[in-house]
Amino acid sequence: MSAPDILAILSGGAVGLVLALIGGGGSILATPALLYVVGVANPHVAIGTSALAVSVNAFANFLHHLKRGNVRWRCAAVFAAAGVIGAAVGAAVGKQTDAQILLPLFALLMIVVGIAMLIPRKSEAGGEVKLDARTAPRLLMYGAGVGALSGFFGIGGGFLIVPGLIAAAGMSMIQAIGSSLFSVGAFGATTATSYAADGLIDWRIALLFIGGGIVGGAIGAGFASHLAKQRGALQRVFAGVVFAVAAYMLWRSFVSR
Repeated sequence: MSAPDILAILSGGAVGLVLALIGGGGSILATPALLYVVGVANPHVAIGTSALAVSVNAFANFLHHLKRGNVRWRCAAVFAAAGVIGAAVGAAVGKQTDAQILLPLFALLMIVVGIAMLIPRKSEAGGEVKLDARTAPRLLMYGAGVGALSGFFGIGGGFLIVPGLIAAAGMSMIQAIGSSLFSVGAFGATTATSYAADGLIDWRIALLFIGGGIVGGAIGAGFASHLAKQRGALQRVFAGVVFAVAAYMLWRSFVSR
C-alpha cells in the first residue's frame, strides 16, 4: 500500500469523525485533504471524489444517529427533496467555474456560517419537532438554497444544513446534526453523479477514503451524544473546525501562490 493510500484512509477517518460529530465539515475537510494531504492534482477531481466519499460516509453516520433517536425523518426528507434539485443546478454551474475562484469563495462562506453558529439563541428546542404549514415552506426554501450551494461548491453541505434545519424547524443542535446527515448524503450523491458523468472522480481514492470514514464515523457519533449534554459545546466545536479550515484554505489560495 502506497503512502497516498495510507493518507487517504487516515484522512477519511478524520472526515468521518468530524461528519458524525457535528453533522458538517465532511467536505470542508475532505476537499482540502485530497488536495493538500493525499495529493490529488485537479481541484475538480478532488471536489467530485470528496462528494462521493462524503455521501457514503454521511449515510453510514446517519444510521448511527438514527439508533440514538437524533433524527426527525419528515423534516429531513422535505429538506433533502428540495435540496437535491438545488444541488443538481449548483453542480452544473460549479463545474464551469474556475477552481481558483471556487476555493476562496468556499472558504469565505465557511467563515460566515461559523460566525452565525456562534450567535447565542434564546433557547434550544429539544422536544417534538413537527412538519406543519409553518415549517414546510421554510424547509423547502432553506433546502433548495443550501442544495444549490452544496452542488456549486461540491460539498455535502452539512455545515449549511445544520443551521438551516435549526432556523427552519427549530430543532436542537443534536437533532439537526442527526437529521442533516440524510441531506448530506443526498446532496453529495447528486453532486458526485454529476462529476462522475464527466470523469471527475478518482474511484480508488474514494473507496479508501470511505473505508476510513466509516470507522471514524462510529467514533464521532458517540462523542456527539456526549457533547450534546453540554450547552453550546457542539456549536463551538462546529465553528472552530469551520474557522480553522477556512483560514488554511485562504492561506493556500492566496499567500502560498
